Amino acid sequence: MGLDIALVGYRSNPYSGGQGIYIHYLSKALLEAGHRVDVISGPPYPDLVDGVGLIKIPSLDLFAVKSHVTALRPRHLRSWSDTYEYFSMLTGGFPEPYTFGRRLVNYFRQTRPRYDIVHDNQSLCWGTLKLQQSGIPLVTTIHHPITSDRDIALANEPDWGMRLLIKRWYSFVDMQTRVARQLKRIVTVSEQSKRDIIEAFAIEPARVSVIHNGIDTETFQPIPGIERDPMRIMATASADQPLKGLQYLLHAVAQLRETYPAIELVVLGKLKPNGDTDKLVSSLGLRDRIRFVSGIATSELVRLYAEAGIVVVPSVYEGFGLPAGEAMACGAPVISTCGGALPEVVGDAGLLVPVRDPAAIAAAVSRLIENDEERHRLAIAGRQRIQKLFSWKVTAAKMVDYYNAGLQDAA
Repeated sequence: MGLDIALVGYRSNPYSGGQGIYIHYLSKALLEAGHRVDVISGPPYPDLVDGVGLIKIPSLDLFAVKSHVTALRPRHLRSWSDTYEYFSMLTGGFPEPYTFGRRLVNYFRQTRPRYDIVHDNQSLCWGTLKLQQSGIPLVTTIHHPITSDRDIALANEPDWGMRLLIKRWYSFVDMQTRVARQLKRIVTVSEQSKRDIIEAFAIEPARVSVIHNGIDTETFQPIPGIERDPMRIMATASADQPLKGLQYLLHAVAQLRETYPAIELVVLGKLKPNGDTDKLVSSLGLRDRIRFVSGIATSELVRLYAEAGIVVVPSVYEGFGLPAGEAMACGAPVISTCGGALPEVVGDAGLLVPVRDPAAIAAAVSRLIENDEERHRLAIAGRQRIQKLFSWKVTAAKMVDYYNAGLQDAA
């Protein structure tokens, strides 16, 4: 018998990050397994397959307006959530998880929907905790503790004024920490994330279960007839997020350019003009060797993976490592750091290097450039590993077993 499931996320567009991808594929896999699925989301809204319901929880969506300073309207002052969202954003905060939770509770109070399970996708807000306290069966996915993002951002910022702004931006983490400690059922996507969550939030290990993410191996697959360019390196990395480690890859490319003048780096990510990464590209003299790509369709992303000779994942930390898995599914030879859960995904089907080590990245890239046979071996091994161990069908089946076990415990 199918379950009625609500997947909840404060923002769920797949181009907003891994959380949106998780919502898209998990909802699709649960639907295909015979369950009824709604996604309840704030903007930007998710990309969903036909058959999955979408319930929109509007916000001010201040990231989408031309200027959030001038976005306030008199009608917003009649709503505490709108007023809080505006002034928190104005003062450098990130209020979306908190205000989404308030609106979510209001939606449940007004409509009284009936779901067997409400599954929160890392909102970790007071609102979802209130749903649990009201008797609604709640499961929460924590991809990784955001404390990691905050701590790395602070460690990479020497200016005290910017450090204050970073602390202000991440002030929502205090709420998430306090909420996490009261949740009954937590799912995370890797053993590494489980260890980090237990340490960051001081949670009993028995309350945290691991169900790995899946990879869409039907979409992310090799494209016959496209020849890989061994001099083209590809990376998926948010340009100005220290957590993603792009700066270390840039230093590695600068080293490699001396030996391989034709080397090219394609970065799936948006470059902020005059940001730290933009300045680093200029200082390293790499402007003509790097191309940043953003806002592309999935089909174009798969083609970029097919054309790349090598894919590098330079992250300092990953709660799962979706880009590594997608690249491997596409048959691309992968070099990855040992950051976070990446070794769990890559295993022995890629080359692993230490975090924050440009010389190690450069050596691994050089090794693969010089060895056609090893690139071919890793390409095959990577695809096989993802097909065998990671699929959304398997993820959905494990998730449903987890839902049912929770429902039996609550009965």
